[in-house]
Order: sequence, then C-alpha cells, then structure tokens
Amino acid sequence: MKSVRRTGRRICGGELPISSSQEPRINERIRAQQCRLIGVDGSQLGIFAVPDALRIADDQALDLVEIAPSADPPVCRIMDYGKFKYEQTQKAKLARKHQTRVEIKEIKFRPKIDTHDYETKKKHVVRFLNAGAKVKVTIMFRGREMVHAERGLAILERLSEEVAELATIETQPKLEGRNMHMLLAPIKKDIKKAEKDAAEVSDAEAESAASESEAAPTE
Repeated sequence: MKSVRRTGRRICGGELPISSSQEPRINERIRAQQCRLIGVDGSQLGIFAVPDALRIADDQALDLVEIAPSADPPVCRIMDYGKFKYEQTQKAKLARKHQTRVEIKEIKFRPKIDTHDYETKKKHVVRFLNAGAKVKVTIMFRGREMVHAERGLAILERLSEEVAELATIETQPKLEGRNMHMLLAPIKKDIKKAEKDAAEVSDAEAESAASESEAAPTE
C-alpha cells in the first residue's frame, strides 16, 4: 500500500492546497530539477533529482520542504511539515502571551489643587503604577496661572518624591503650551525586591559590625 504525504498532491481531491507566498515551496510545488537533500534527522544526504527526493520523503510518509531556494542547487529537507507549522503557530501564540503591554494612564492636576483632591489623584497614580502602567502627570494652567509655572513644577516634584518607591521619572517635567507634563514608569517588582533585600543585608552587616566594635576590648 502506498504511503500518503500529509501535504501534497494526494490531498484536497487531487489539487494542491493553496499556501501563502511567504511559505516555502513543498513537495510537488518545488520547481528545481535538483536539490541538496537534508534528512529528517538533519544529516546531509547529497544532491538528488527532485523526483527522487520526493520519493524518499514519500517512503517515510513525510514532506519535502525547500528551505533555501536561492542556493545552487536549492536545499530541501525531509520533515513533517504539518507538525512543523503547528509547532511554529504554538510558539508564536506563546510569545504573544508573554509580551508585556505597557499602558499609559494620564492624571491631570491644577496648580491650585487642594489637599483632598491631591491625595485622591495621588491614589489613582499609585493604583496605576501598581498595575504596571506608566502614568503621564499633567498640570493644566489657565489664564494668568502661567505666570507661576513653578507651582506646577512643585506639585510634580512632590508627587515624584512621594511615589519614589513605586516609580522612576522616565520623562522629566516639561512645559508644552499651557500644560506641564511628567512621565512616571513603574519600578519592576523583582528589581524593587532585590534592592530591598540588598538594603536589609547592608543594615544587618552594619548592625553586626557595630556589635563587634562594641564587644572589642579597649586598650
């Protein structure tokens, strides 16, 4: 009984399945007369006429895939192309899953903001940073408030100091038109933890050194 390749002329009622132009030529789509053949285990099998290479792949119920069409002669490999495509798709899905998408949230302040509103907006900033988002802090000036732009700068500096454990300043305060902007980026938790652990170790070493100094006999 003849073996049937998973991808080839014997599928789809005798017609070749349509593939993307970005995909390699496989099986009967390969146009070259000869190819340098690589086995399923990666071994170099030598130069074969393409019909012979197809027969070798067919005998193993596998596909012949043109992996280097510009070589002379082109390089073809014997493989399970369907399995290869599936594994590539799964890898791409896994890569997309692990991609970190950083959002940018914006919080707006007025230069004459009262204490209650300031604390409320600061809580929003903290919440966004803890969620891993960057925060664009904007001071909005109106009318003659532009004369005292330093008040807006003071708010941004105060805020950055108060959230220093959670964020770093990615973009320093900058005045654009009637608005002053600053961008805060969250500190990665693993980095923050490492710094905290290092600080605790340093404190412990300092205490130990102080204890040894006090216990040392004086001459």
